[in-house]
Amino acid sequence: MKQIIAIIQPHRLDPVEQALHRLSHLPGFTLFPVRGHARGHGIQHVFTPDEWNPDMHDHIMLLMFCPDDIAQDAVEAIRTAAYTGNPGDGLIAVSAVEDMVRIRTNERGDAAL
Repeated sequence: MKQIIAIIQPHRLDPVEQALHRLSHLPGFTLFPVRGHARGHGIQHVFTPDEWNPDMHDHIMLLMFCPDDIAQDAVEAIRTAAYTGNPGDGLIAVSAVEDMVRIRTNERGDAAL
């Protein structure tokens, strides 16, 4: 089982949602509004003012859990739909989940999805 966390631009949310809903067997996802600072743009990624406003930027964080066999499809759907080619397109992180328990039914592992 995998956990996928994606941080994307708010204006790319609709295309990302549409891309994920086109996947078969999508277990669902959760969205959070988040604010953050971009990586520095100078030498060694030290902050250097450029086209970025030094204030925090609004983003959307998507969190989902899925079986191992659809994780790469989900990542590619997010990446393709969130892509603009401009700085700040976002990040996608994938990590292994050791276990999961559905509170209502006490199902565990992939059955809990």
